[in-house]
Amino acid sequence: MDIQRRNNVTVIGREEGPVLLLAHGFGCDQNMWRLVLPTLAAEFRVVLFDYVGSGRADPSAWDERRYSSLEGYAADVLEICDELELRDVTFVGHSVSAMVGVLAAAKAPERFSRLVMVAPSPCYIDDDGYRGGFTADDIEELLESLESNYLGWSAAMAPVIMGNADRPELGEELTASFCATDPDMARVFARTTFLSDSREDLKGVAVPTLVLECEQDVIAPREVGAYVHAAVPGSRLVTLAATGHCPQLSAPQATAEAITDFLGVPA
Repeated sequence: MDIQRRNNVTVIGREEGPVLLLAHGFGCDQNMWRLVLPTLAAEFRVVLFDYVGSGRADPSAWDERRYSSLEGYAADVLEICDELELRDVTFVGHSVSAMVGVLAAAKAPERFSRLVMVAPSPCYIDDDGYRGGFTADDIEELLESLESNYLGWSAAMAPVIMGNADRPELGEELTASFCATDPDMARVFARTTFLSDSREDLKGVAVPTLVLECEQDVIAPREVGAYVHAAVPGSRLVTLAATGHCPQLSAPQATAEAITDFLGVPA
């Protein structure tokens, strides 16, 4: 399997610069990072990719069994690192990909030097002493709606996830991204995402970590950011003056500056 073709790998920026590996979330693709790239590519070698089942990744590589767990997505990340011989990587993961980065770094610690978690959530379902933002019934209803009418679900949910009702073009872009995903593959990724529980994995993070949260986010409320920050030893928590679950689109400059500041590069 040609790994670069499988995951539609793109490399831009400074050829000899420190490596940033940008990983998108559910229903998205690498295009979601485009607004932060001018700032990041000026200082870093930036590697982008699409998970199998998303964007322009090779659909023939789809394996429902593999992608029914976050470990399958982490395996993709590690195979990309192996293929490109990446070392000292800063993994930047949006949403569920933040937890994919945690798993990848645990499996191959020699590859990764830092983690950046953008709007992360280790568990979406409320539990005793933990607020994930949803009840178990909420998540089951969400998944049933997605599976019965994926396009309708996308049109209804994407603007809610994006927030920023005063900027409808953002919600429209996320809707288009969701709708471009194969419904059967999206169904698997959605269940993998919304039923995952990576809380125990956070305790094992052994690299400097930045947790980026938004002031208002219906998918990952502030309590989740506080939980991740407390669970990851020595992490830094930054609250962006942004609304919604995709600050790389709604507040790209603030997002890029928070990342470069964390990495010690003047914005």
